[in-house]
Amino acid sequence: MSEEIAVVRNPRARRTRLSFDPVSGQARLTLPPRASLAKALAWARAQDAWIAHQRDRLPQARPFVPGATIPVDGQSLTIDWRSDAPRQPVASDERLVLGGPLESVPRRVEAWLRRRALVLLEQDTALYAARAGVTVSGVAVGDPRGRWGSCAHHGAIRYSWRLVLAPPEVRRATAAHEVAHRVHMNHAPAFHALVAELFGRDPAPERQWLRTNGAALHWFGRSPPG
Repeated sequence: MSEEIAVVRNPRARRTRLSFDPVSGQARLTLPPRASLAKALAWARAQDAWIAHQRDRLPQARPFVPGATIPVDGQSLTIDWRSDAPRQPVASDERLVLGGPLESVPRRVEAWLRRRALVLLEQDTALYAARAGVTVSGVAVGDPRGRWGSCAHHGAIRYSWRLVLAPPEVRRATAAHEVAHRVHMNHAPAFHALVAELFGRDPAPERQWLRTNGAALHWFGRSPPG
């Protein structure tokens, strides 16, 4: 059991806590600085049923393999590998067609999704920056686990490329949120009012969608465990 649990000592922790990360699929045992590791692990071993239940609730792994269907900007695309097709993926008629080495299909599909995400998020960001009357020094995408976007004090905005897998309005709401930080570097009422003004309405449904479905986006491109 101990090999399956990430053990972390937190100087601010006041008690031992067992949690489960649906993004990584790993249990996490957090201990105060002086807590007994042996006792904490013994307690964690007694939670086998709870950990197993959390694993059973993990999102389905969705590897990027031929025949798999992926949501892209509100459209479902089926990965269509053909031996005589170009290496570079091309979206056409609800299919993502590509050739090249079969073993590199997952890597090239992800690279295509990252490029597509950057194009869309650059467009979204430019739209909301114009509405807000602000400048954005740069837009980039990465694959963070804990956030969907971030705005630096110097004006650069970075997003999760996995937003391209979410409904378009969810992606756009995230862009409006980050652009609003160019005016308010906080989450005060004035900030939320500006987000709603830029987006055109309260983005509460889009925030709820990410809370409910966000972990599942991190399982695209991953193989089933085991």
